[in-house]
Amino acid sequence: MSLTLRTISREQHLAYIQSLPSASHMQVPAWADVKAEWRSESLGWFDKSGELVGAGLVLYRQLPKIKRYLAYLPEGPVINWFSPNLNDWLEPMLAHLKHQGAFSVKMGPPVIIRRWEATSIKAGIQNPDVKRLRDIEADFIEPRAFEVADKLRRMGWQQGEDGGAGFGDVQPRYVYQVPLANRSLEEVHKNFNQLWRRNIKKAEKAGVEVVQGGYQDLEEWQRLYEITAVRDHFRPRPLSYFQRMWTALNTEDPNRMRLYFARHDGVNLSAATMLIVGGHVWYSYGASDNIGREVRPSNAMQWRMLRDAYALGATVYDLRGISDSLDETDHLFGLIQFKVGTGGQAAEYLGEWDFPLNKLLHKALDIYMSRR
Repeated sequence: MSLTLRTISREQHLAYIQSLPSASHMQVPAWADVKAEWRSESLGWFDKSGELVGAGLVLYRQLPKIKRYLAYLPEGPVINWFSPNLNDWLEPMLAHLKHQGAFSVKMGPPVIIRRWEATSIKAGIQNPDVKRLRDIEADFIEPRAFEVADKLRRMGWQQGEDGGAGFGDVQPRYVYQVPLANRSLEEVHKNFNQLWRRNIKKAEKAGVEVVQGGYQDLEEWQRLYEITAVRDHFRPRPLSYFQRMWTALNTEDPNRMRLYFARHDGVNLSAATMLIVGGHVWYSYGASDNIGREVRPSNAMQWRMLRDAYALGATVYDLRGISDSLDETDHLFGLIQFKVGTGGQAAEYLGEWDFPLNKLLHKALDIYMSRR
């Protein structure tokens, strides 16, 4: 199979993404505008007949003081990962990126390797010998994913350590998803654990209402998000980031990004952003106040977002990253516990992979990042 690769226009890129059942929100052309501090390029793969058969959004981050770049394809590229000739796809990409001045390439194949059902994870949490998701036998394994990993290694790609290069843009390897395809909403609700169902009812009884917000409500979002950052000890992104995200994504597609608030007695208690690409819907950022937790605003909001995703015809509602630690003393344990309550599945992606085009600069970057 002979493929050619070249830079494509944003319009071509978007049309290709729109022709697919779904793709990562980080592989739509507008994501380049969200990541304004990176240079960007849309790549297209063409088959012999000249048809566009794959696309990738590349973000270039310049090294301090020299005109060399890290080329990053977050959760991409969008190609046929199970193609028997994977190098026919990746070799022209590496040659092109090298020509563009890249010293290293980082990509995240959107390939799921294993899935665990909520019931298996619950059993694992109760088992003192189980410390990580990996210790539990997976309910689903994709054998082709192992072949992809083998091919990448043979081509010289290196698997990133968990936690990756520390660019702050490194994507989670483990995510939590609620499958919606071929299921009724009643089934989805029935699969929630007792606590979730009780909390949804509690919020309803208390009169919690969940509403959608717009661009003008992002300041209120930021207020709740900054409260969350203090409570959970992370550095919040600035309001300008979310304003840019809203403008960029919704200019590309008016239904790409949504904002939700759960309020009680006229006071906003929790908020979330939602992203939509085809049949894939993500709960992307969440925030909540320190007050009003007893009326369970977060459960009410998730249930509303899930119902809205279902109404959009989504095949999956994605709660994004989880840690693979099942240790109750781990500070991220509460997150997995909250998400497991939805009765969905944990999924493990192939993780991020690096190709050092210039081994010396790649090593220098590694050292620089590890010191930060």
